[in-house]
Amino acid sequence: MKYFNRYAYSGLGALCFLLSSFMVQAQGEVNKERWRKGIVVDEFVFIEAPFASCHAATIAETPEGMVAAWFGGAHERNPDVGIWMSRLKHGEWTPPVEVANGIINDTLRYATWNPVLYQVPGGDLLLFYKVGPRSAAWWGMMIRSTDGGETWSRPEELPEGVCGSSKNKPIPLKNGKLLFPSSDTGESGWRVHFETTTDFGKTWQRTEPINSIAHYEAIQPTILEYEDGSLQALSRSKNRVISSTWSYDNGETWSLMQPSGLPNNNSGIDGVTLTDGTQFMVYNHVKTAANAHKGYRTPLNAAVSKDGKHWEAVLVLEDSEISQYSYPSVIQASDGLIHIVYTWRRERIKHVVVDPGQLEKSPIILEQWPEK
Repeated sequence: MKYFNRYAYSGLGALCFLLSSFMVQAQGEVNKERWRKGIVVDEFVFIEAPFASCHAATIAETPEGMVAAWFGGAHERNPDVGIWMSRLKHGEWTPPVEVANGIINDTLRYATWNPVLYQVPGGDLLLFYKVGPRSAAWWGMMIRSTDGGETWSRPEELPEGVCGSSKNKPIPLKNGKLLFPSSDTGESGWRVHFETTTDFGKTWQRTEPINSIAHYEAIQPTILEYEDGSLQALSRSKNRVISSTWSYDNGETWSLMQPSGLPNNNSGIDGVTLTDGTQFMVYNHVKTAANAHKGYRTPLNAAVSKDGKHWEAVLVLEDSEISQYSYPSVIQASDGLIHIVYTWRRERIKHVVVDPGQLEKSPIILEQWPEK
């Protein structure tokens, strides 16, 4: 009898274990599906390319359709790294084409860095990029296209100290200025500044750095806009959080940096203000471990906010533990859909389209991603 009972209990335990495992697996599948709500397109911009590595994608909508650009070559910093581009035509991305590089002369070539696309309303498509041996010693360049990125002008070098943007897109201000979020990574530390032009890149002005490195070392800001005219700049930082600063005078002055309510892994972020006033952020919801230089670049997430202070989780774009998913660029198209491009394992560029009307929101409390 004892043997029988032991056998019965063992069978019951096995059954419970199997049921529990099934429930856990099912719950995982439900949660995964929950964090994909709103995604209507999930695709690679290319499968094969003439470069081994790529990074730092950017996207813009032109009258001819979507265009994306990134840097590609043997590996980041290698002199063969150029700026590559693809256009979305009839639902398919065209093969990658190199549109800019760092060739100085017959014997000298530098790497290119962090392209930024901007479509002038009713005007040219602008492509800003950097050239140099490293980020602390690069300089700004720009090319223009009058046909949606099919052909490009000769490269123009920007004034000394101006790079157009360190990573993310500019925004047009009501005073006629185009405001570029930028930064420096020199020996004095990581510092955020802003650059403006009133004639789409012919003349420039640059602000002084806005952050004290004694409190925050930050770079690569993204700018969000609010109905009352205020601006918010959220930045990548070495301080384990996405930093936040505010301007109430069209970017002339900025408040002290503070925590945004979102963690940071010392990696690139990007955001966009949607037409309904919602702030939509794409970033790695990862906090750098204490005393570590950087955190993992996975998962890749999206969150929304109405006030830039209280955030709600909406998407997990990638959650694999293999390699990295990073450096997003995000815009809202004229049809209301959100377009995101980002680095996929440094091997490809991913393109994701999101319907904001289908998003399901869950509060982020104390920087913790919600379970459901």
